[in-house]
Amino acid sequence: GKGKGKEAMGVAVGADGLTAEERLYQETVRELQKTYAKKIKPLEQSYCFEGFHSAPLTPQDIGSKPMVLLLGQYSTGKTTFVEYLLGESYPGAHVGIEPTTDRFVAIMNGPEPKVIPGHAAAVSGDLPFSGLTKFGTKYLSRFQVAQLNNPLLANLTLIDTPGILSGSKQIQRGYDFVSVINWFAERSDLILLLFDSYKLDISDEFKGAIQSLRGHEDKVRVVLNKCDQVSQQQLMRVYGALMWSLGKVIPTPEVKRVYLGSFWPRYKTPVGNRYEENAELLAVEQKDLLRDLRSIPKNAALRRVNEIVKRARQARVHAHIIGYLRSELPSMFGKNKKAKAMLDDLPAEFRKIQVRYNLPPGDFPNPEAFKSDLEAFKIADFN
Repeated sequence: GKGKGKEAMGVAVGADGLTAEERLYQETVRELQKTYAKKIKPLEQSYCFEGFHSAPLTPQDIGSKPMVLLLGQYSTGKTTFVEYLLGESYPGAHVGIEPTTDRFVAIMNGPEPKVIPGHAAAVSGDLPFSGLTKFGTKYLSRFQVAQLNNPLLANLTLIDTPGILSGSKQIQRGYDFVSVINWFAERSDLILLLFDSYKLDISDEFKGAIQSLRGHEDKVRVVLNKCDQVSQQQLMRVYGALMWSLGKVIPTPEVKRVYLGSFWPRYKTPVGNRYEENAELLAVEQKDLLRDLRSIPKNAALRRVNEIVKRARQARVHAHIIGYLRSELPSMFGKNKKAKAMLDDLPAEFRKIQVRYNLPPGDFPNPEAFKSDLEAFKIADFN
């Protein structure tokens, strides 16, 4: 069985067929599920956390395998990159020059190759996708799960996304693309932004998608694909231009890690002109990326703990904000007037809450976004 396969690869396996890392991960997940259900979820429900942040987590959300989210403009080679990682094609994959992947595909481990449509995947108790129902039926008809029996997928789930159109050729998708990206980003352990050495312009939609990753910058890596189709001198220029473009979109002081490569599955014949002068560099870079992907399951237990801690801090701050705003309202008259005045000066109210409860400013939400969410509720209605 599985344990024997791992032993053949030189990995120590216990009587339960699990490695020490897998056992640690499963034990951590069980403890986190218990803590979340007992301590954090009741707090979220009391203060309507869902209306401001995200829906309560299910046990499947906490216990799901680490996810890698792939984002890129169309024809940057996302689907081909997935095939390169897997060493085979996945069920329902389409590859082409036009925007062919017009759907979100979760590529997961399963006993046999099959495709599960989005509506069925969202209601399946075994899959961590029930939260996607809030994006509506238009979105779910553009989502599917592809299962296949592949060693890489034993500890990872890959999320392939629709190619984002360049320039002003945006398409009406019928669902909130950026919010869906944000949903997956929250749950991902690694986010790969794919660029191709010919197309570096970052369209408005792609820019919106990248900016929605705010708060998850530590998970973002950049992949510059098709690097063997340009000369060494061109590659240096392309790399410089990419860093400059990204610097304007992702405002972080540290430089993002960029992997250079030409991710082409061995079983396919390469297309286009190929420059051999970059071959050695690209081989080293591709090895680095694969090593980083393989280390994700090792760090997954720690990341799950960090995510629950981050969420607990958000829920605590949220409860303090709502509790404070509620307590500041006069008991009988002039509630609407006072509520409006408080809403109009939320940053000042936030500072008072920080001082009163000794809370770090970094845990507070964006005042503008919080205000627009709060307007959907009546402050006075919170108990």
